[in-house]
Amino acid sequence: MTSSPASLLTEIGDVQVPLLAGMLLGGSMSKAVRMVRGQPIGAALGPTVLFPVRLRHSVAAGLCVVELAFGVGLIATAGPLLSGASAELVRFGTGLLFVVATCALIELRSVRPDIGCGCFGEFSSAPITGRIVARSAALALAALAIVKLPPIQVPDTAGRAALVVFLLVAELGVFAALSPELRDVLVRIGYSEPCETRVLGPELAVAAIHRSAQWRRHASLIVDRKPTDTWRELCWRYVVFPSRHGGRSADVVFAVYLPNRRPTVLAVLVDSSTGAVLPWPADVAARGFPRARGRRARPAPRRVPLGPPVRRAASPSGRLGPTSQQGSRTF
Repeated sequence: MTSSPASLLTEIGDVQVPLLAGMLLGGSMSKAVRMVRGQPIGAALGPTVLFPVRLRHSVAAGLCVVELAFGVGLIATAGPLLSGASAELVRFGTGLLFVVATCALIELRSVRPDIGCGCFGEFSSAPITGRIVARSAALALAALAIVKLPPIQVPDTAGRAALVVFLLVAELGVFAALSPELRDVLVRIGYSEPCETRVLGPELAVAAIHRSAQWRRHASLIVDRKPTDTWRELCWRYVVFPSRHGGRSADVVFAVYLPNRRPTVLAVLVDSSTGAVLPWPADVAARGFPRARGRRARPAPRRVPLGPPVRRAASPSGRLGPTSQQGSRTF
């Protein structure tokens, strides 16, 4: 790494350009997303409440455009192509923008302490704190300090590249510590809506059924591919298809577990009139899954008697269970 103080200051200045551009573009994009969604950006952005109600939307839209222009301008003037007066003007305007923003945040904190700064749209809804004011002031200082910065040069050595990366990560850590929005972003990233409240249409369950092995196994019993009924119970979606069994009407009921990326699909055959569960026809039960077709059936294992003959007796529950004479073993 270089040890020259002048080179170190130049590299610190080089780091400010992508940092400032990222903050401006991030703030502009978050506001633009609200506009695309049709949400009122003027009512949610902090400094706009200092203006009359009829002007708030226009001021918010103008601020979004200004941030986008300065963010793109910082990137465009970072190299030697647009260096000189153009770069100085863009950097000075960026610094002036953050100075005005700092003053507006201080004023807003005194008159409306319940309003968020709106720096990053809906992520900045928390009340303004000293950290937010300090972040805005630091960005203003960083922008004004690089007005005379020469064009950014690509690091020519591994040591210089490592130093630039270290300085960038260090500054990102400082600004992350000054940004309460980071916590809300992490919470949203880690949040997963429970499947019980997630809105999932029946067409997704029907599509999952048509792709499943249960459908391929029992499709021959279904007389109409259009379901006759469907309902939902918590995380399960039930879909009913008409069928015929033994000369009478029946239904094949599929149950789809919604949260899985590859939904679990179960199936049962029921009588249409009584709702009783019916056994699958012998040809369908013996058919098995498609992947088992064509395989050679294994012979049944030969039974070897290990003791006296075992007789069957009815258990108290009514089912037949194995019993044996005294002294014999039961398996």
